[in-house]
Amino acid sequence: MTLPATASAPPALPGLDAAEAARRLVEHGPNQLAQQAGSSAWTLLAAQFKGAMIWLLLLACAASAVLGAVADALAIGTILVLNAIVGFVQEHRAERAVLALRALSAARARVVRDGQVVQIAAAEVVPGDLLQLEAGDVVAADGRLREAHALQVVEGLLTGESAPVEKGTSPTSPETPLADRLDWVFFGTAVATGRGVAEVAATGMGTEMGKIASLLASTVETQTPLQRQLDGLGRTLLILCLVIVALVSGLGLLHGMAPLEVLLYAVALAVAAVPEGLPAIVTVALALGVQRMAARNAIVRRLASVETLGCATVICTDKTGTLTTGRMEVREVWGPDRRQVLHAAAACNDAELAEAGDVGDPTEVALLKAAAAEGIQRTDIERDTPRQAETPFDSERKRMSVRRAEVLYVKGAPEVVIPLCTAGTAGAKEAEAQMAQRGWRVLAVAVGQTAEERDLTLLGLVAIADPPRPEAIEAIARARQAGIRTVMITGDHPATALAIARELQIVGADEDPAGLVHARVTAEEKIEIVRKLKREGEIVAMTGDGVNDAPALREAHIGIAMGRGGTEVTREASDMVLTDDNFATIVAAVEEGRGIHDNIRKTLVYLLTGNTAELTVMLAASALALPLPLLPLQLLWINLVTDGLPALALVMDRPLPGVLDRAPRPPGQAILGRPEWTRIGLIAMVEAGVVLSVFLTRLEAGTVAEARSFAFSTLVFCELFRAFAARSRALTFWQVGTF
Repeated sequence: MTLPATASAPPALPGLDAAEAARRLVEHGPNQLAQQAGSSAWTLLAAQFKGAMIWLLLLACAASAVLGAVADALAIGTILVLNAIVGFVQEHRAERAVLALRALSAARARVVRDGQVVQIAAAEVVPGDLLQLEAGDVVAADGRLREAHALQVVEGLLTGESAPVEKGTSPTSPETPLADRLDWVFFGTAVATGRGVAEVAATGMGTEMGKIASLLASTVETQTPLQRQLDGLGRTLLILCLVIVALVSGLGLLHGMAPLEVLLYAVALAVAAVPEGLPAIVTVALALGVQRMAARNAIVRRLASVETLGCATVICTDKTGTLTTGRMEVREVWGPDRRQVLHAAAACNDAELAEAGDVGDPTEVALLKAAAAEGIQRTDIERDTPRQAETPFDSERKRMSVRRAEVLYVKGAPEVVIPLCTAGTAGAKEAEAQMAQRGWRVLAVAVGQTAEERDLTLLGLVAIADPPRPEAIEAIARARQAGIRTVMITGDHPATALAIARELQIVGADEDPAGLVHARVTAEEKIEIVRKLKREGEIVAMTGDGVNDAPALREAHIGIAMGRGGTEVTREASDMVLTDDNFATIVAAVEEGRGIHDNIRKTLVYLLTGNTAELTVMLAASALALPLPLLPLQLLWINLVTDGLPALALVMDRPLPGVLDRAPRPPGQAILGRPEWTRIGLIAMVEAGVVLSVFLTRLEAGTVAEARSFAFSTLVFCELFRAFAARSRALTFWQVGTF
C-alpha cells in the first residue's frame, strides 16, 4: 500500500506510473536480498560425526560398553556429543550473517509515482523509480543522482571510507571505483546531510549490497590448521590401531590362545592405542584460551580459531578504526597565527561538541576540538558575534561562509578558496602539496571585510586526517618480529592509505608497497586477495568492520570483526570480535594462540607417550605368550583419569616467554614432527621396560592378579611423574614455575 509523503514541493520529474511500476516489480522481483537455502538440521548434525579422531572415539566407546565399563562409555559419549553440538552451532554462522545483511535494508522509501511523492515499502521499489533522499534516510536501492543539494552519504560499511562522502550529479564511468562514484547512492547506506533525488538502477540482489550477499553465501569455511593436523593424526592412529590389533590377534591364534582371550587382548590394545581424553583436552585448551583472550579484549566466537591465530603468517587489516583511531583530527596547521586560523575555523562551523556525543560532520568536529584545545569555544563565538548570514557548503561551491560582526569567514577546498584571496597566499600552494602528499585532507581558511567572497585574506591551511593508533606501530613491529606480514586493505584513497602505511612502518620510506597496501578495494577484490594468499600457502587472518568486509572474513582462515564500530553483518561472519577495535589486540591474540598450540602439542606428546608405552607392554606380552599385563578397564582408567588430569594441567600452562620471537610454523607441518615422535618412542620404551620388569618379577613370585596390580601401579606413577617433565623441553621444573 502506498501512502502520501510529506513533500515540501512537487517533484520536478513525473516518475513511473502505477501500472509500469507493477510490471517492473513482477519482472525484477522484490527489492530485497535473497535468503539462501541451507542444509537440513539432520544433515548438519550427521556431518559432525566425520573424521578419524571421531571414529577412534566411537571405537573406544564401543569397547568400553562391551567390557561393561558404563561410566567410561558415558564419559566418551559425552565428549562426542559436546563436540557435535559445538560444530552444529557453528555451521549456522553463514546463514546468520546473510540474515543480518538483510536487516540493513530500509523499511520504507519515498518515490515519485504518477507525478506525486508517495511512501511505499522498500521491497516495492523498482528500477526507474525516483528515490527522494533526505538526512537520516537509509538508501533503499542503487541509483544515479539526478539532484543533489549539500548531499553527504555515509558509505563506510560498503566502501570503507572513513568520512561521509559528498555527492553530486557529475557523471562517472562504470569503471570508476565504487568509492569514487560520487553521482551514485547505494542500497543500505545512510544519508548524513542534505537532500537529493536518485533514479533507481538496481534493486535486490542486483545492487552492490546484493553482490556482497552472493559472495557471502558462496564462501566456504576451510578447516583450521589444528583441525587438519588432528584429523591427520587421528587417521594415523586409527590405521596403527587396526594393524596392531590384527597383528596381535594373529600372534595369539598362532600361540594357541582361546578366541575369547584373543578378543580380550584385541580390545585391550584398541583401548591402549586410543587417547580417549584428547578431544576433551583440546576443547578445554581452546576454552581456556577463549577466557584469556576475552581478558585481552578479543571475544572468540569459534573455538578452533583460538589456535589458528597462533600459526597466522599474514594479517590483512583494515585501516580505519583498526590501525587508526577512527576519528578525524587536526594533524597540522599552516599559517602565521595558529590561534587565528582555528578561531576562524570554529566561527565558520556547524558542528557541536557535547558530553553525550558530538554532533555534526567529523571534519568540523575535528576543527572544533583543535580550537577548544587552544581555549577557543564555538559557544563563546556565537554569544559574542552572532551569525548575520550564512552560505552552507555544497559539492559545487566546495566552501562554506559565515558572516559575523562585519567579518566574513570562509573555509573550503584550497583550490577554490585560495584563488579568492589577495593576501596571505605566499607559500600556500607548496604547503598544500606537502600535506596532500601525506594523504591528509586539506582545508583553506580565510576572512574578508565585505559581504561578498572576494578580496579575502588567507589565514592558513588545516590538515585533517584519521591518525594512527600509537600502539599500532609497536604491534606491527612485534608482528614482523614474529614472522607475520601485515597487509593493509582499505577502501580509502591510495594516497591516504600509503601515507598511513609508511607512518605505521608497514612499508619503508623507499619500499615498494605492492602486495602490502591495497586501496580503493571492492568486496570482490578483498576476497580475491585472501584467496590468492591462501593459494600461496599463507595462513590468513582478515580484519574488517563494514559489510563489504564480511565475505573476505568468512573466506580467511580467521575472520576478525570490530566490536565497537563494526556492523552486525561483519560480526556474524567473523570468528573473533575485538572489543577495542585495536590491531595491538590481534598481536596479543597471536601470542595466546601460539601458547595454546604449544600446550596442545606437549599434551599430545604426553598422552601418546603413555599410549605407546601401554601398547609396547601389551605387544611384548603377546609376543612372549604372557598373560595380559593390564586389563582393558585398567587401561581405560589410566587413559581417562591418570593421564587425563595431568593433561588438563598441561593445557592450562601460560604461554612461555619468547613465543613471538620465532617464525610461524609452516602451514603444512604436522602437529608432531620427527623430534616429537622420537621422544615419544624413546620415553615409551623406557617406561614399558620398567612396567614389564615389574610385571615379570611379580609374576614369578605371585599370582597374575598381583602382577597386574603392580604393573598398573607402576605405570600410574610413571605417568604422574612424567607430567612434570612434559611442561618444557628447554626449561627445568623450577624455571617453568608451579601449575
